[in-house]
Amino acid sequence: MALNVVTEIDGAVAVRHVLISVSDKTGLDRLAEGLLAVNPQVTIFSTGGTFGRLKEILGERADGCLTPVADYTGQPETQGGLVKTLDFKIYLGLLTETYNADHREDLARTAAVPIDMVVVNLYPFEATVAADGVTPERARGNIDIGGPCMIRAAAKNFIRVASVVDPADYDGIVSDLKATQGRTELSLRFRLAQKAFAHTAAYDAAISDYLQAQSADAVAACYQHH
Repeated sequence: MALNVVTEIDGAVAVRHVLISVSDKTGLDRLAEGLLAVNPQVTIFSTGGTFGRLKEILGERADGCLTPVADYTGQPETQGGLVKTLDFKIYLGLLTETYNADHREDLARTAAVPIDMVVVNLYPFEATVAADGVTPERARGNIDIGGPCMIRAAAKNFIRVASVVDPADYDGIVSDLKATQGRTELSLRFRLAQKAFAHTAAYDAAISDYLQAQSADAVAACYQHH
């Protein structure tokens, strides 16, 4: 199958649908309030603890703008939050090129929407393995799968989607949205993509470094065998 080659895009993209799933909830109140101030009709999809925190922040306004990812996808979170966002509708919304007729047909066929911004930061792997006495099993449990996938999908599609990985960027992003009537410019999306791929690369490097430093015998000692 030939790759779709994009030559024309919309420079400014209105932020109508945002997916937020963060481990570090620093600044989440300012971001949520800012998004609503810019576009009171924005829809925010969220999961787990992030959804709960956003509901606290938004109060009565949450009913009009906040949607659990499970309600959107039709798939409940698995036990322990193992699978929350790894869903076709999520990735179609992230990767779709909305000026592509075939992609628009896919959106209509699946009742999916284009997701214009992803706000994700990852399980604290480095902090976890830096603690005294951490086991390989504890480290394994803090390897994030859905988060890096969403970050990478959004960053790959920087021609339309903003991939936000750093709470320190929230205030600047909200300021930019206010200045552009709720739209992201290509220059912003590209800078965010650069940062997003650096973030996932560093995350994977930390996991690799930890695993390389372990011995198979030490890992086996963590588990009983049937």
